Amino acid sequence: MKSDVAVIIVTYNSEKEIGACLESVFAECASVSQEVVVVDNDSKDGTVALLRERFPQVKLVLPGKNLGFAGGVNLGVENSNAEYVLLLNPDTVIVRNAIDKVVAFARDRPQHGLYGGRTLTPEGDLEPSCCWGTPTLWSMFLFAFGLTTLAPRNRFLDPESMGSWQRDTVREVGVVTGCFLLAQREVWDELNGLDTRYFMYGEDADLSMRARLKGYSPVICPEAELIHEVGMSSETPVHKTLLLYRGKASLVRTHWKGLAQRAGLFFLATGAGLRAFLTGIRGSSTKGSTADRWKTVWEKRREWLCGYEAVGGSTT
Repeated sequence: MKSDVAVIIVTYNSEKEIGACLESVFAECASVSQEVVVVDNDSKDGTVALLRERFPQVKLVLPGKNLGFAGGVNLGVENSNAEYVLLLNPDTVIVRNAIDKVVAFARDRPQHGLYGGRTLTPEGDLEPSCCWGTPTLWSMFLFAFGLTTLAPRNRFLDPESMGSWQRDTVREVGVVTGCFLLAQREVWDELNGLDTRYFMYGEDADLSMRARLKGYSPVICPEAELIHEVGMSSETPVHKTLLLYRGKASLVRTHWKGLAQRAGLFFLATGAGLRAFLTGIRGSSTKGSTADRWKTVWEKRREWLCGYEAVGGSTT
């Protein structure tokens, strides 16, 4: 029989986090039937052994290589059978029946297509990365010339952050992030899932933007709360930033054409270059420092500006 929701988790060297995540998934389930599918992207630590020993009820999928986040998620969905699919990061902890609440919310409001929750820090403060505003040429211009850094969380000068909104009211958003993203399976199939040309970062923004083109309006359910420790899936700050910028460049190449595409890539490069210059003046360039990170991002700009495999078209 079909479950209410399939929880899809992609792991990669997640031994330290996945236990608490899965314990919370099972403990905080009250009213919905759920299946849990974990796709392991060829972890080199004890993730797989832990899953087999402590969570035999989980459907474990082992592709034998690292498919990236999008590829891993799509494989997990293929191995599920439920009315809804929920993407969940292994570095999250569900609290107060969040999965039950977001499924009920989606059933009451099917027109939105994609649904997110409200992410918190381990200390219980808002962690705002559950959603963002849609990237635009204006937001990239503001980033390129440092205005987003001068006025973080300002709704005019940092529009992608959505200002000081605490994610505590129902609101339509540009992007629901993949750390906690619910979709009706029919909508997921209509959108062809995540675009697997994105290895990591950018695929959730791409999905939300394609959903809008189909007439859906991604939304946040504030009652669905979870704890999220950001950045646990990438090895170092430099590695994470390089992946992030490759994802951003892929998004520009996917959704914009002609002059808009060239301007978007120019703004990304300019923003990285400005930060490399300013942090180089102010701080040490020792390995691991902020100055070293931006210096590396700037030096490798020809690599990440190509995006993931020079993405050139959407999957719509």
